[in-house]
Amino acid sequence: MEFPQPVLEHISRYLTVQRETIAVAESVTSGFLQLAFSQMPGAEQFYNGGITAYSTDEKIKQLGIDQKIANSTVSKELTNAMALAVAHRFATDWGLAATGYASPSAESDGSVFSFYSIAYRGRVVLSDFIELHPLTKPLDAKNYFTECLLSCLRRELNEHILELTLEN
Repeated sequence: MEFPQPVLEHISRYLTVQRETIAVAESVTSGFLQLAFSQMPGAEQFYNGGITAYSTDEKIKQLGIDQKIANSTVSKELTNAMALAVAHRFATDWGLAATGYASPSAESDGSVFSFYSIAYRGRVVLSDFIELHPLTKPLDAKNYFTECLLSCLRRELNEHILELTLEN
C-alpha cells in the first residue's frame, strides 16, 4: 500500500516542528490510517498510536465511547466522540477518527460511506462525510477514505499554522 508521499511528509514536518502529537481511532479504514502514520518520516516523535475498533462493543471498551452514542447508527456524533476519545486515551494534541461502511450492507442502506473527524486539544475542528458509489470495491473505498482524511488533516495543519502566524 502506497500513500501520497508529499502529504505524509507535510504532516510529519508540521507535527515535528510544532512538537505536537497525534493518535488515530478507526473502523471503516481498518488500520490504513495507522499504516500511513507508521510510514511517515520521524513518526516516533509525534505518532503515539492508534486503535482499530471495528465493533460497537470495542468502541465502548477501548475508547470509552458512551454506550448510547456507540449503539446509535454510524454518525458524525460517533466519529467526533472517537476523535476526542483517542486523543484523550493517547494524551495527544490531535485525534483522528473514521467510521462507516466500505461495502454496501443492510445497516448502511446499501451505501458506501465514511464519517471522519479531526480533533485538536479537546475540540473537534473538522467533521465531515464522504459517500462513494455503491459498486466501489471495499479495498478501494478504505484507501480513498484514508487518503481523503490525510489530505483534510494536511489542510487543517496549514490553517493552524496560519492561525499561529496571525496571533504573533
